Amino acid sequence: MNGALRAFFKLRPKLPAKMFGRRAVLPAAALLLLAPPLLFFTGQDFYLDLLTRALILAIAALSLNLLVGCGGMVSLGHAAYIGIGAYSVGIPAHYGVHDGALHLALAVSLSAAFAFLTGAVCLRTRGLYFILITLAFSQMLYFTLVSIDAYGADDGLVITRRSSFPGLQLEHALVLYYCVFAALALFLFGMRRLMHARFGRVLLGCRHNRARMRALGFDAYRHQLACYVLSGAVCGVAGFFLGNFTDFVSPAMLDWTRSAELLFMVIIGGAGALFGPLVGAAVFLVLAELLSGITLHWHLLFGALLIALVLRGQLFTRG
Repeated sequence: MNGALRAFFKLRPKLPAKMFGRRAVLPAAALLLLAPPLLFFTGQDFYLDLLTRALILAIAALSLNLLVGCGGMVSLGHAAYIGIGAYSVGIPAHYGVHDGALHLALAVSLSAAFAFLTGAVCLRTRGLYFILITLAFSQMLYFTLVSIDAYGADDGLVITRRSSFPGLQLEHALVLYYCVFAALALFLFGMRRLMHARFGRVLLGCRHNRARMRALGFDAYRHQLACYVLSGAVCGVAGFFLGNFTDFVSPAMLDWTRSAELLFMVIIGGAGALFGPLVGAAVFLVLAELLSGITLHWHLLFGALLIALVLRGQLFTRG
């Protein structure tokens, strides 16, 4: 390895500022661990469901953050992997197969396969074209599922029984929550390790200057495709949990508006920030609940807040 490469790998990844410092991590983790039992045993099922949904969406946003914040690839088709993960639960359950290991394996493998096939094409493009082609592939899958009457078409599928694992009953709200929490913690740890490893540094280099990375001898396309596949597989896990959480799957999970919501979460939390997806998912759900209680047209208010947030970030960047 020449001197330029050695100097490059000595650099620490320059990620955006963290949403909160290390001192806040342990209290936040303790709150997420201890609050659910209190909510469950005091009959606050609504808040427990809200917290579970936030963590599931945080996993999905974390996978998109890997693309946007680390790889510089803005996708508007990420909801496709949520749908694949959810249908990996719904379709087998429709035939009476409730093996959780099989459901999870299908969610991960099918999501990774779809990401590999579509990413091989999408990554031949850049900028706006990349955004539009990811959207096109997602909508193709959406309309395919809408047209399949055997699986409910627009009406979707009701999951009468959740995925079953030996010793784990996902039917219980607390068990499902802690499974989601464990998965999120594992992915956060993996994300942190990944971004400080050689692969992550190459991704960051490709994000800033692909031509320079190619000149240094790295295959930018292969690294970004691997990132794309990994992101899709992680999002498939989020879809697996969402299908079990809602006890229902439908093509609406794949709609482009769901992809936009995930992108909002990444932007709100800070693209590239390790805990950004968790913060973004929490803020998004809280704002959605508060604003929907004010007006049916809460999306208009939320859009205005998002625009203000982006403009504020641009002002700070220029400053």
